Amino acid sequence: MNEEMLVDQGTLVKAWQQQLPEYLNPGDTSIVQADLADPYGLRIHINAEGRQDYSYDFQCTYMDRREVKVELVDVEREGATVNEQSEQVQNLTEDYVRHIHECAQALQRITNP
Repeated sequence: MNEEMLVDQGTLVKAWQQQLPEYLNPGDTSIVQADLADPYGLRIHINAEGRQDYSYDFQCTYMDRREVKVELVDVEREGATVNEQSEQVQNLTEDYVRHIHECAQALQRITNP
């Protein structure tokens, strides 16, 4: 990280927990936790609404005060790991990555005041 974050990880987690649901699809739920291995990182778990019963785990790392890197860690369906290359999973993953970036932009009010 080339610019020092002015916000501690606990404050970031709370802000993300409050803001992220506004960017998700209706019915989706999320859990945001601190990434204990990275003081500038978050772990984001999203349960996709619908009959498919998919859940997604992402690692979100602040590269600087404005930019985040989002990586898919795992996709599960009914508790079992699924093929992340399927078209449906790829499309939902892209949507969620976009929503996470949108949320990060909205939170620049606290990360890049």
